Amino acid sequence: MRVLLVHSHPVPESFSHALCAAVRAGLERAGHEVDLLDLYAEGFTPALGTDERRRYHDPAANQAGIETHLARLKAAEALVFVYPTWWYGLPAMLKGWLDRVWVPGATFTLPERGPIEGQLKSIRRIGTVTTFGAPWWFMRFYLGHPGRKLITRGLRGLCARGCAVTWLEIDRMDSRTRPDLAAFRDRVEAAFARW
Repeated sequence: MRVLLVHSHPVPESFSHALCAAVRAGLERAGHEVDLLDLYAEGFTPALGTDERRRYHDPAANQAGIETHLARLKAAEALVFVYPTWWYGLPAMLKGWLDRVWVPGATFTLPERGPIEGQLKSIRRIGTVTTFGAPWWFMRFYLGHPGRKLITRGLRGLCARGCAVTWLEIDRMDSRTRPDLAAFRDRVEAAFARW
């Protein structure tokens, strides 16, 4: 399976980078082809510009400047996101990638009535690995886990019918021990080796 692995963290020695490496190792051990898209390392510009927004609803023009990203996304049969949860949601870099690359006509259509209709039918699996500082119950019950809903409901709805989801998270990052982090990293690698 062709997997687009999307990573979003600016610090190369971060735990997020270690998690991304664990995902990649697991997927490759399972025999999958991995296309790593490290948004910071590639210097992706997340801000949606004025001209870009003006042509957003024009499928004949809205792909200018993002052709390579769209080609990589459309070639994927699975997506995996690795990122830290900051301010209870996706980092600005990752949210900006969604804003700029997931455009009408390429990833979804906007019918006159009803919800958007997905066009990424080749994507049959979505995985997410994320970290956050709050306790799990605070994220889930008090805040409603906005990042999880965006990916597992919003993006998943644009993919193949019955698209499978893998969600792995570790909470309370500020108080975790090295053994806690190592155990989670190993769990992540093992989970993606079973894909």
